[in-house]
Amino acid sequence: MPIKIPNELPAYKTLTNENIFIMDETRAITQDIRPLRIAIVNLMPTKIDTETQLMRLLGNTALQVEVELLHTKSYESKNISKEHLRTFYKTFDDVKDQSFDGMIVTGAPVEQLPFEEVEYWEELCEIMEWSKRHVHSTLHICWGAQAGLYYHFGIDKHPLDKKLFGVFPHKVVRKSSILFRGFDDVFMVPHSRHTTILQEDVKACPALKILAASEEAGLYAISTKNGRQIFITGHSEYDAETLNREYLRDKNLGLPIDVPKNYFPNDDDSKSPRVTWRSHANLLFSNWLNYFVYQTTPYNLNELR
Repeated sequence: MPIKIPNELPAYKTLTNENIFIMDETRAITQDIRPLRIAIVNLMPTKIDTETQLMRLLGNTALQVEVELLHTKSYESKNISKEHLRTFYKTFDDVKDQSFDGMIVTGAPVEQLPFEEVEYWEELCEIMEWSKRHVHSTLHICWGAQAGLYYHFGIDKHPLDKKLFGVFPHKVVRKSSILFRGFDDVFMVPHSRHTTILQEDVKACPALKILAASEEAGLYAISTKNGRQIFITGHSEYDAETLNREYLRDKNLGLPIDVPKNYFPNDDDSKSPRVTWRSHANLLFSNWLNYFVYQTTPYNLNELR
């Protein structure tokens, strides 16, 4: 089934060219199906790239999905036009009286700041508190996962000696987890971060369970027992060139940056990147939508409150 997004959104053309099933609003209203309502709180400066990456994954399922893009009112990104935000995005104030089957909170390039020093921290806290009554399952990604663990459970992030940068092997820790149903024994995930979450801090919280981890990259997937809150520390949604763009950006700025591990063949940055995580990224998002959103969400979303 398709993902329903505005025809004018830049992601529309990209996903159509990739044969991702897109449905316009006219066709959607003729179908006797209640689509899954998914809110995306997009905190990334590269908003169009992130929109496309997430919608590519949300659209590759057997479920009809309707996406609502949200940006913060307390901080307006300088890397995207005001026209794009005005046309395709809403703020929390616009949707706070609504309910959603699922929500995604993206990463953000603010991880080296204390949470309370992030300009939109109070607004994000309001959104995360609201999600407990208005969202059936929330998927937090990278810094979004760190922010969620800190807000909901008081688990803080810790600085790394150097940036964790590359694509790393992972294993499912909790074999019974349906979020990882169908996963191989080892699967690859991109990471790009300066901070981490400690395993002992999560294990000390009885409300949380560790689902998957990496010997080199640390914890990858953490969940509450009912799956209403899921925290993913990596960037499974990244496309083939995302790490390369980050690498070249920092390299051209003269910043200290290593070649991303396990990304270029033989770590040779003169060669084209090799994608080793795409199939598991699709499976992760399909499992989340199917098992934690579609199969358990109430038909009447007002019942969430």
